[in-house]
Amino acid sequence: MRAPTLRGRGVRRRGPQRAWFARWGALQPDLLIVVLLAAAVSACQGPGTNAQEGWTPPRTPDGQPDLQGIWTNYTATPFEVPDASDNPRLYAGDPDGRGRGTGPSSFLNDVTDRKLDKGRSLVVDPPNGRVPIMAWAEEHRTARLLSIQDHYANHTPWERCITRGVPGGIFPAGYGSGYQILQGPGYVAILYEMIHEARIIPTDGRPHVGSSIRLWNGDSRGRWEGDTLVVDITNYNDKGNIATNAAAQRVRAIPQSEGLHVVERFTRVDENTINYEVTIEDPKVFTAPWRVAIPLKREPDHKIFEYACHEGNLAIPNTLSAGRARDKAR
Repeated sequence: MRAPTLRGRGVRRRGPQRAWFARWGALQPDLLIVVLLAAAVSACQGPGTNAQEGWTPPRTPDGQPDLQGIWTNYTATPFEVPDASDNPRLYAGDPDGRGRGTGPSSFLNDVTDRKLDKGRSLVVDPPNGRVPIMAWAEEHRTARLLSIQDHYANHTPWERCITRGVPGGIFPAGYGSGYQILQGPGYVAILYEMIHEARIIPTDGRPHVGSSIRLWNGDSRGRWEGDTLVVDITNYNDKGNIATNAAAQRVRAIPQSEGLHVVERFTRVDENTINYEVTIEDPKVFTAPWRVAIPLKREPDHKIFEYACHEGNLAIPNTLSAGRARDKAR
């Protein structure tokens, strides 16, 4: 059992549920009641159908596939297939999947007793395992990462304690790796352990918000296709990044445009596994759509603690002050 101590960037404290529900409940009182009731009776589930290898998926009281629980994304698989053109020194990736890669290491990371899978890459399409990034987007990323001492906006939104993004918030980071899924009639909610985000996904058939509304994490709308939750995300702003931390290798700090379109698929395939797949399309940033596949696993002893982004609040002014000191020394 892990102790509630410092883990990486986030300061963890006991009693996260009380703090989170207080924040969420103030904004979503009606929805909070629905989700709490659904979570309280989730043990009363009927049989499901279309199970993989004979397994019968459980159902929620309103008959939907039950995805509820706490899941983790620990993996030893690198985000992309390594290439000679990669520059880990610049974006601090780990092409080998060792050390500070996508999986846990011995330094400031969560731990698990489970043997981690090691695959070729989390990027499964294109077949070469490489994200088809346009040249201008890579140049934009490189210019910003080389100039983080010049302006706060050159840091990713995660470093600024804003968001890890959608879908970037589910990409493995090596710590803060828990995701709690709750369901109620017409809604699915996902609590992200890292940066304490609560994501609300309506599944009642409502349309996306108007095209003039632009959001950091887009506008999510879910639907059920058999036993799979399909989430369509549009209405992004152009302020965020597709991926925000080092484990995403060269994709870290790649920009997103208002044309970004994301489709996620959550399929529970056995008692302890949800297959997560996401297709990403942004014709202004990528030459073609690309797809990532990540198994989300139930970790028996994983506890979600509060993630207070205090280190990030200090890191930005410290980085900028170092840049000003550099300028004076020139």
